Amino acid sequence: MPLSNGGPQDRPVAVFYEHPEWFRSLFAELDRRGVPYDRLLAHNHRFDPAEREAPYALVVNRMSPSAHVRGHANAIPYTLQYLAHLKDIGANVLNGLEAYRYEFSKANQIRLLDRLGLPHPRARAINHPAQAAEAAEGLRFPVIVKPNIGGSGAGIRKFDTPEELGRAAEEGAIELGIDHVALVQEYLPPRGNHIVRVEVLGGKFLYAIRLNLVAPDAFNLCPASYCKLHPGCLLDGVSGRGGALIEGYTAPRRVVETVERITQAAQIEVGGVEYLISARDGEAYFYDVNALSNFVADAPNVVGFDPFPMFVDFLLARAGLGMVESFTSAITARAREIDPSVPVY
Repeated sequence: MPLSNGGPQDRPVAVFYEHPEWFRSLFAELDRRGVPYDRLLAHNHRFDPAEREAPYALVVNRMSPSAHVRGHANAIPYTLQYLAHLKDIGANVLNGLEAYRYEFSKANQIRLLDRLGLPHPRARAINHPAQAAEAAEGLRFPVIVKPNIGGSGAGIRKFDTPEELGRAAEEGAIELGIDHVALVQEYLPPRGNHIVRVEVLGGKFLYAIRLNLVAPDAFNLCPASYCKLHPGCLLDGVSGRGGALIEGYTAPRRVVETVERITQAAQIEVGGVEYLISARDGEAYFYDVNALSNFVADAPNVVGFDPFPMFVDFLLARAGLGMVESFTSAITARAREIDPSVPVY
């Protein structure tokens, strides 16, 4: 949905979310500016399907696919129903139904990358552990089995040989996830033992970070310090203890343009895309598309600025409560400060 140049409205902004910690900085910035907003806790939310008008100037969808690891699996299919309702009544939604169809499905992400003609790890979708070994035929080992609905690396497991995968399938030791769908996917060893995440805001480049892996086979590489509250988290984004060390990174212009293309095709207005350079062939492979970004921890020291004021500028512009031009100028200046080759929008 395009930005709005409309005037102030009487309706508040709504933030639809589930994680208890990730959005404290967002709420603090909204409070600091005196922006009227409602907090909609996804797993305690309800709606009237007969309602024909949203009571909000903007619904900011911040629902996490990893809600199931916090006991809130019920909120995941519910969110898709709520977003479908909001779309049907023409509500103004940030990261709406189309975006979250990608967030809630790794299989959909692979389809998107393939449709765009972009390099990605080869993968097969399965719906039962017994299918895993056969699905891996023709793939290069190691492979990983990745739940279709994951988030924060939940349930991902690496298998070095077909025999190891076959034994795990026979023993029922393969986790498919809450929708009983998973990917059997080639594992690409990252060159330099690091991966890169590129963030966008308003569909445009915001910043990039490089995560230098410390723990072997680390898959939960959440860049926010809040992730340390998750029992399985491998990363403390502030101290770097555990799965990765984080640093600001200047992504190549071609990568920035590709990430913008991916997120725009997925209708993701704020989010991130992860890629790696394969140690096998030196090529860039895109492998994860995120419609939820809680931004990197300690951002001023890692990427040189605090993204939350800019995020709120964008929300106000999308809600018709702020100036589009100020947000556009700010994000262009930010992008070119990090990388002068980034085009002016």
